[in-house]
Amino acid sequence: MASEEELFASVDALLNEEPQLPPPAERARLREAAGITQARLATALKTTTQSVKNWENGRSEPKSPRLDAYQRLLNGWAAKHPAPGAGSAAAPVPRAASSEPAASKVETAGAPQASAVPAAVPARPATRPAATSRRPAARKAAQPAVDPRFSHGPLAVLDGDGSAYGTDGLVLDCPATTVPELVEWTLKESGLGAAKLNRYGKDSDPLIVLTAAAAVKLGLPERLEGHEQRRSLRLPEDHPVVKQVVKAKWRLTQRGFGPWARIYRKVQGRERQCVQLAVLSWDALDERSWPGVSEMEPADIARVLGTYATRVITPRGSTAVSGLELMTALRPPTKAVRDEETGNWVSGHNAGSLGMEPMDPAPPEATPEHPVVVNSGWAGGFLNEEAYQWVRSVDTLSDEECTLPFAVGLDLNTAFLAAAARLVVGLSGPDHFHAPKFNPKIPGSWLVDLSHIELDPRLPSPFTPDGTRPTGPAWYQTHTVAYAQEFGHDVHPIEAYLRRETGAYLDPWHDRLKNAYVDTLADLGVTKDLTDAEFLAAMEQHKQNDPALAAVLSAIKATVKGGVGKLRERPQGKSYKEGETWPALARPTWRPDIRAAVISKARVNMHRKLNNMVKMTGLYPLAVLSDCVVYPSPSESPLDFLPYAASGKPQPGAFRLGPTPGLAKLEGVQSMLWAVDLMEQGLNPARHIKGGDAVLDEGE
Repeated sequence: MASEEELFASVDALLNEEPQLPPPAERARLREAAGITQARLATALKTTTQSVKNWENGRSEPKSPRLDAYQRLLNGWAAKHPAPGAGSAAAPVPRAASSEPAASKVETAGAPQASAVPAAVPARPATRPAATSRRPAARKAAQPAVDPRFSHGPLAVLDGDGSAYGTDGLVLDCPATTVPELVEWTLKESGLGAAKLNRYGKDSDPLIVLTAAAAVKLGLPERLEGHEQRRSLRLPEDHPVVKQVVKAKWRLTQRGFGPWARIYRKVQGRERQCVQLAVLSWDALDERSWPGVSEMEPADIARVLGTYATRVITPRGSTAVSGLELMTALRPPTKAVRDEETGNWVSGHNAGSLGMEPMDPAPPEATPEHPVVVNSGWAGGFLNEEAYQWVRSVDTLSDEECTLPFAVGLDLNTAFLAAAARLVVGLSGPDHFHAPKFNPKIPGSWLVDLSHIELDPRLPSPFTPDGTRPTGPAWYQTHTVAYAQEFGHDVHPIEAYLRRETGAYLDPWHDRLKNAYVDTLADLGVTKDLTDAEFLAAMEQHKQNDPALAAVLSAIKATVKGGVGKLRERPQGKSYKEGETWPALARPTWRPDIRAAVISKARVNMHRKLNNMVKMTGLYPLAVLSDCVVYPSPSESPLDFLPYAASGKPQPGAFRLGPTPGLAKLEGVQSMLWAVDLMEQGLNPARHIKGGDAVLDEGE
């Protein structure tokens, strides 16, 4: 005979078991009796319509806390709509053991919202810890309308227990145990993805980010080892997971299964079938672009990447890759046009885009290893439009400058992005001209002699990246030559490579990234309405306000710089030989002339501000590095040397403080003695004014 202790143990076990739902057919009957559609029930329970269908045909079961809310809802309906012949009052749904197979589910970070169940059926308290960030809530930006196909956002971070953390605190339950199962679930049940950014473009493929535990669960190695460059590491073709993918009739891109893997099938009908995977433990998120993100909790990683995806684009690889992809997403190469002869809709060129086919650069715009250069034997020189790396000669320092106590660094916010605004670039191939008349409205490359122009040695030359005076004829982008003309000098090009079809290709790219940058800074407490003193104070602490959003801001900046850099991506790998093509050349977005236009305009913008500072304040810089300039200062604050009108407003044309692209922020402060010591060694104070190495810390 059982002891009292054994009986109580058995009873406790029953009490602790999960609720048992009525049979699938009864679930459907109760819902229909209540007049509720599957889609409406899915919305109330924060899940997918497919999941509700699965519950009602017995294919899967919900898990807690959705299981509890669903059961209470069914209890409420059962009381109102008893089964035929069951009398006036229906018995409550029994609670008993549940096999609880894994099922597709979506939870909020806590329990389902109260609106998900009738008022007479109170929601059960949350059984899962909050998946949202524990940091202060950020100001909510205006949210675009949600595409019903992608009701659960652009991406999810999958952990080892099957929880897939989405945006806005949602948690999806993913039953997949293999990569092919994960791909199928993502495309058919997850509700993940993002709508196209341009009416002629393509929807963004869903992104699944794998934690180390999730990677191992799916049969992937926790780390991807090898002696090659990290970015080229990938699983060998005979790896079991790669074989699983191929056997299931999925494909991998030429990049293979690396930190960013794209798994796809050819388009069938109108729907793309493609899923992007990112493996965190394989260094998918570069620390310089995404500081601290790979070490965050999955829910916070989802918040960072989800915010970036909403404001910029769903990540497709590095921030540089995403920056380039954003250009194409906003200016798709083709659009549907009607064939006048047949009346059918066919694919045609989308005006203002770069088109579908890559084009060869003009020889001076290419790199020395490019086939255009090697095969033609070109020896006529190259464009050298790069950002500033200039240090002023200590011989030009005055006694008054040397006695100032501080060196203060100013950094222009996303200077390349500011330069991209209303930037006219070439859209067609280059044509060669001899002795052309210079036209500042035509983008291209001009061979001009600017060596005769007298320059103040206390300022860098606007014509060379190292700030030294040109020594003879050289190739320049249109903006550089136009700036020489702006100075009052006659320019007489010897020859030029110009483009007849032009347009402001980067305008939508600039607008989207500018809004992303400004909105994210505002969420961190740095808004446009602040005074200059308030702006400096807010910038001192903005990263501490919310590290997750600070990481988004870092990624946006890296997207700008990396996207521009990708326009002239060089060959990689030890096996490359000069004159061979390399993969980047197959892209219409391999456009070194557009990169040169952005950098030329950014450098000219910098010099114009340096020159205006001399006119307004008499101050000369100590050094410039890309978008950072260092000035001698009587105090640690730029407020004491920047030009202000009598009204207290900043003077236009010089450096101005503020949160928008092209305005400045404080980069760092050191002693003047420190700066002069570096200058005497030929080192650049702008590179180290922040305390580290600005070139190595480019993600900052």
